[in-house]
Amino acid sequence: MYLCYMADVIKLLPDAIANQIAAGEVIQRPASVVKELLENAIDAGSTEIKLVIKDAGKTLIQVIDNGCGMSETDARMSFERHATSKIQAAKDLFCIRTMGFRGEALASIAAIAQIELRTRRTDDEVGTLIQIEGSEIKRQEACQCAAGTTFSVKNLFFNVPARRNFLKSNTVEMRHIIDEFQRVALAHHDVFFSLHHNGSEMYHLAAGNLRQRIVGLLGVNTNKKLVPVDEDTDIIKIYGFVGKVEFAKKTRGEQFFFVNSRFIKSGYLHHAVMSAYEDLMPKENYPLYFLFIEIDPAKIDINVHPTKQEIKFDDERLIYNYLKVTVRHALAQYNVMPTLDFNSEPTFIKNNPAVNPQHQEQNVIKFSSSIGGSPKEDKRHQNNLKNWQKLYEGTEEEPLNSDNEPIEEKETLTIESKVSGSHELDDDKGTFSKKGKVPYQLHDAYIVSQIRSGFMLIDQQAASERILYEKYFKILENQENSIQQELFPKTIELNPSDAIVLNEITDALKPLGMDIRSLGQNTFVVHGLPAGVNDIKEEDLIERLIEQYQKNIDLKLDIQENIARTMAYSTSIKKGKRLNIIEMQELIDQLFACNIPYKSPRGKACFTTFDLEEIEKRLN
Repeated sequence: MYLCYMADVIKLLPDAIANQIAAGEVIQRPASVVKELLENAIDAGSTEIKLVIKDAGKTLIQVIDNGCGMSETDARMSFERHATSKIQAAKDLFCIRTMGFRGEALASIAAIAQIELRTRRTDDEVGTLIQIEGSEIKRQEACQCAAGTTFSVKNLFFNVPARRNFLKSNTVEMRHIIDEFQRVALAHHDVFFSLHHNGSEMYHLAAGNLRQRIVGLLGVNTNKKLVPVDEDTDIIKIYGFVGKVEFAKKTRGEQFFFVNSRFIKSGYLHHAVMSAYEDLMPKENYPLYFLFIEIDPAKIDINVHPTKQEIKFDDERLIYNYLKVTVRHALAQYNVMPTLDFNSEPTFIKNNPAVNPQHQEQNVIKFSSSIGGSPKEDKRHQNNLKNWQKLYEGTEEEPLNSDNEPIEEKETLTIESKVSGSHELDDDKGTFSKKGKVPYQLHDAYIVSQIRSGFMLIDQQAASERILYEKYFKILENQENSIQQELFPKTIELNPSDAIVLNEITDALKPLGMDIRSLGQNTFVVHGLPAGVNDIKEEDLIERLIEQYQKNIDLKLDIQENIARTMAYSTSIKKGKRLNIIEMQELIDQLFACNIPYKSPRGKACFTTFDLEEIEKRLN
């Protein structure tokens, strides 16, 4: 029971502890420090900003700018809580044009790191040096330094070991730093930026236009993917670039929204962009976009969260509709939208063996037509019969293998699963194929195979991923595989963010048969690929690897499992891949020889079965 007569127990926290608590909201990892310091440099009117990182920010984060600099008094005051030059009154919150305004960042950083500040205004003869450690000022004196400001943040979380222990690997933390760097650099393409990590320059971005900045950050291949967006109204201005449909990816990553040059995250606005792409690409794909919104600051509220990456609009629905229509218009204007040809049915022609001779050569379906007719039947029925026969014309020939030779039908196809206690898929012997029956493909995505009790529907991509995952995982355990050496080694160039990931996993990929060597400066040479990987371009395979590996990082997998999953997904048979009968049978054989044939590594079912009784119920 609480005793009301106790002595007073509520006390003011010391500033150092209060700052550490505030730092928990504002500074979550090294990337948070990078964001705050870069934004301060922008607010100082800098035209040149240099970011220096050591050990992914754990040892050093340094930002050097040529901005306006600070006086001795301002330099000291900048580390006090709620000290800011950006706003003076509450009404200023509704006309903010600067990046920072809360006055919390520097005080929070100083509470959990060792800081050295050197700053000088252009008209001053000498500058100011301040050293702080855990909110305590250790040194303050005049110094010689260039005009502008240099912030050096060392040993982040040195006095909060629990927070430091929660930091991820250098690769993960550096990826977050690059994300923050890219966001600020995109929003201010008229400012020179450079990024150095452990003594190597990763980015050297000259001031220029937005397209040049995007290409400088993401690589020259990005240029061909961009579609310009530009719409200016009395209420809102929207400009930037969206990606062409064919370059959409399976994972999110290159999606950027900026409101008044401030990077924001908004699932609502993202949905507006995705709605503009509706019916243009598969739902599970994501286009790239770099979209800037200019709006009256009085119509938005950015004081929602300390990170200032969330925003509220006075009329969100209006912004949503403007954005959707603008993106849709841009796609149509640059001929990205599909056109309709009412004189032909391309889908029918592509899939109809009677019309498409090429399809006949790759025929994987053997139809057995039981349509019959009588001379006494009416004329309409006879015409319908002729039309059906014409539709299936050419499907009665013997199934062919990849060499266009007839395939001998096997008496019985027997597959035994390694799974202990697995259920019987067919008869008492564990077989699931029926005499004289061959599997066939639906929509170039699913395989139908008859079993005694009905039929089985197999997802070819999920099954392929399961097969390859177990294969690659076993190889990684045994550390051996054959490499298919390239006759002409392929040189590829990646953006710095992807180069960091590839450098980390290069050694781990060697047992899988991938011989990739770094030439420095984000350039790599592919000397060899795993045996059997022939129909994937080197650039596409490596892009898939990096994309999927980064996605798997969040699952906290060990390196072997991550690599096995990544390779399985990257090299698997995808939906849309036409398979012949031999390829389908091999896929089925290999799936049910797996230890776990039921699920793909991503948790998707590899197959499902349909009983004859269930089919009868549905038809009755």
